[in-house]
Amino acid sequence: MPSGMHQVEVDLPIYKVWNFVKDMDNWAPLIPGYIQHRKFTNRQSIWEFYSDIGIIKKKMSLMVTIKEWIEPTKVTFDLKGESGKLSGGGYYLAESIGKNKTRITGHLDITARGAMGRMVNEVLKSYVPKVTEEMVMAIAAKLEEPNRI
Repeated sequence: MPSGMHQVEVDLPIYKVWNFVKDMDNWAPLIPGYIQHRKFTNRQSIWEFYSDIGIIKKKMSLMVTIKEWIEPTKVTFDLKGESGKLSGGGYYLAESIGKNKTRITGHLDITARGAMGRMVNEVLKSYVPKVTEEMVMAIAAKLEEPNRI
């Protein structure tokens, strides 16, 4: 199963990090290739993005279902592709490591199924860690923008 995890520390207290992360409208646009997302409920949405995964360059849609919100530390979610050929999940984790310092961890796993599944999974093995790192770094950068919060 292709997966990626990335950690970064920000110079902010955990409650300020949570205030940003608790609303997916704040961080969904930070995902590499983001086009748009539509919320159906506060736990279910469709995310559209442009993927450039080696030989696969196309617009993709994923159903994102939030499994749990654990304030102020964790959000876990499941992912499912429109065609059912992609599935996975992940989490966001925040840990207070000081009064004004928080460690953010992002984890993502995606598996392709079907006739092209084996080949797509080989490509995803290098793509998923890169996307995970880019997303976590973008969230950290946004959080640390001057006058952001």
